[in-house]
Amino acid sequence: MNYVRTGILMAGLTALFGAVGYLLAGTGGMLIALGIAVATNLYSYWNSDRLALQAHNAHEVDERTAPELYGMVRDLAQRANLPMPRVYIIDEDQPNAFATGRNPQNAAVAATTGIMRTLSYDELAGVMAHELAHIKNHDTLTMTITATMAGAISTIASFGMFFGGHSNENRPNFIVQILVAVLAPLAATIIQMAISRSREYEADRLGGEICGNPVALADALAKIANGVAHIPNETAEHKPATAHMFIINPLTGQGMDSLFSTHPDTGNRIAALMEQARAMGVGQRGFGGSQAGGFTGGAAQNPWDNGGGRQPGPWG
Repeated sequence: MNYVRTGILMAGLTALFGAVGYLLAGTGGMLIALGIAVATNLYSYWNSDRLALQAHNAHEVDERTAPELYGMVRDLAQRANLPMPRVYIIDEDQPNAFATGRNPQNAAVAATTGIMRTLSYDELAGVMAHELAHIKNHDTLTMTITATMAGAISTIASFGMFFGGHSNENRPNFIVQILVAVLAPLAATIIQMAISRSREYEADRLGGEICGNPVALADALAKIANGVAHIPNETAEHKPATAHMFIINPLTGQGMDSLFSTHPDTGNRIAALMEQARAMGVGQRGFGGSQAGGFTGGAAQNPWDNGGGRQPGPWG
């Protein structure tokens, strides 16, 4: 049902794009709008991963510079039957992570230094499994396309304020002009957010299967949400268009599961993961056979901690 819902929403976004062009400039405007959509999506298809990683100053690591994280992603990718993605670290205190790339062969996962200090091994494995699930489901491409189209709709609607609308008498229709400028970006944003939320639920489910422990992923979501609430991400605040990429919305002021939220309510996601764990018969046994910290507060070994508290971790 998530795939069907996503398909319907993307079709609605495409139809909205054409309708905006038609209302503003008739058939010619619709064709121009669709042409812009094709051009912007082609650009995003080839450049979205590079732009997203550069926006957050991510630097690539390998088995030599970050052996623990790189080895974890490699093992999870093998379990998910995926090519090894590029691995990046973001020097950011807020715990968070995201995936990007146009397809599994050209994908990347990125984790903040904050998430590596905050989560146990099994919890971080759950997060990386979630991101690999996005790659396996081609969500990184889906969300790039929807974000690009939503932005293009807003741009075209803004241009309509200067060039006027289209009426049956082929004269500028200022009522249509104003309505399109106000309502089209709003509708595009709602559709984009709805697509994002449905993909997060699916990535949670598949991520729980890949790591073998939905409980660890549920624990991770709770810790990340708490970290986001207390540690601002200034880069994300200045570049909110990337917020939908992260496992938890990095922006402040997020409330319950509403039309304007890029992510589902964290409590709803945790409940779904705990139900999945019960259905799988999973207790506290985590990825790699270690004992995961349970949702009730059990402690798990943190490979980024040498016993002396917070440390720089594998990035240096």
